[in-house]
Amino acid sequence: MLYVSCRCSDSPDSPIRSVLGIPRGYNKSDLTPTQPRILALDLGKKRIGLAVSDPLRITAQGLPNLVRINKRTDLAALESLVKQREVGLILMGNPINMRGSEGRQSGWVREFGADLERWTGLPVTFWDERLTSVEAGRVLRSSGISIEKRAAAVDRLSAVILLQSYLDSL
Repeated sequence: MLYVSCRCSDSPDSPIRSVLGIPRGYNKSDLTPTQPRILALDLGKKRIGLAVSDPLRITAQGLPNLVRINKRTDLAALESLVKQREVGLILMGNPINMRGSEGRQSGWVREFGADLERWTGLPVTFWDERLTSVEAGRVLRSSGISIEKRAAAVDRLSAVILLQSYLDSL
């Protein structure tokens, strides 16, 4: 891989950038194309666990949970986050039953996803979230975190596990 070290303007019209063929939207350190980020949601009745991918879609980072108020406020907050983090895809955990069928909870998540897709104009993808909360709880218990902090942390960690699972499948 060729690495170029230079001090050039970040302007897309920079002569050095054009000679090197570095279009806007590329990681300047290694010339790899960046992609819109993916935002993962672990939807709950009280909180929404959030995680976002890095620009190269390799790793998932947890974000602070969104405490739910009402659907309109939640959608507006998520739209703001989508714009702030330059998100191009929203990933939602789909709570499929252990038998592989979709239940009532799955329908509720899909309805929220459809509203979010209309609100933001971004595609929403659903991903099997079976056992992500169980795994997140196991990890948090083994870390020694207090029960009070564990309840809030499980939503964020569930979103991270969900997103990392999706990224690993790409």
